[in-house]
Amino acid sequence: MGIHMADVIAVTNQKGGVGKTTTAGVLISGLSAKYKRVLGVDLDPQGSLGFSLGVDIENGYSVYEVMRKDVPVLKAIKQTDSGDILSSNILLSGAELEFNRPGREFLLRDALAVVKNQYDYIIIDTPPALNILTINAYTVSNKLLIPMIPDILSLLGISQLKETIDTVRKFYNPNLEMLGILLTKYNKRMNLTKEVEELAEEIARQLDTVVLNSKIRTSVAVAEAPAHGQSVLSYAPKSNAAADYFDLLEKIIDGGLL
Repeated sequence: MGIHMADVIAVTNQKGGVGKTTTAGVLISGLSAKYKRVLGVDLDPQGSLGFSLGVDIENGYSVYEVMRKDVPVLKAIKQTDSGDILSSNILLSGAELEFNRPGREFLLRDALAVVKNQYDYIIIDTPPALNILTINAYTVSNKLLIPMIPDILSLLGISQLKETIDTVRKFYNPNLEMLGILLTKYNKRMNLTKEVEELAEEIARQLDTVVLNSKIRTSVAVAEAPAHGQSVLSYAPKSNAAADYFDLLEKIIDGGLL
């Protein structure tokens, strides 16, 4: 028996408001509910992931102290009903300037190395930027999931994303693969959707990946859930978005993502 290593999935898009944190939260709580061992890592200085899963993000240690090597990762992980969380806070917003030594791309990888065999999945929520935090996420991950909303503006800037992924593969992590593009806030009835879907397919080709069949429909429950410290799966299990996310989870667990 080889040592089991977690599947590390970074949920990423340099554009904000595309459902990254919602998607990361759903993966963490949904996989935990399926009796998987899951660690969620919040790399967004706003700290929304931990907050939305009911973590008190103002107290205790965060990913910031871990990446600074001030505390070992085991001291900073918080247990929740939705899985284990390495939360973030606003201190992380200075990362670009503060983490400036050679090897700074590997800070998260090195920190997580000691716990990687204790989990089935590690899910990383990334900031809406292509900065040193995002690069740290890509360097430790083996899969990228890119949520996108089906509007023209959300599809711009993908060439930058491609460049970042290529750079990370070349210099830091040759094993980085794409899970695919996940369309969120999806509404079939919108006229533009068809056009945008075609554009998304084109972008997927550029990134050498696919647009996932699971598309997350628009649902007011998605916006309401974080205030209750829950993912949309437990907050509104009968909503359209929850049904679509359940579908995505099944496919991730089965490994047949298409």
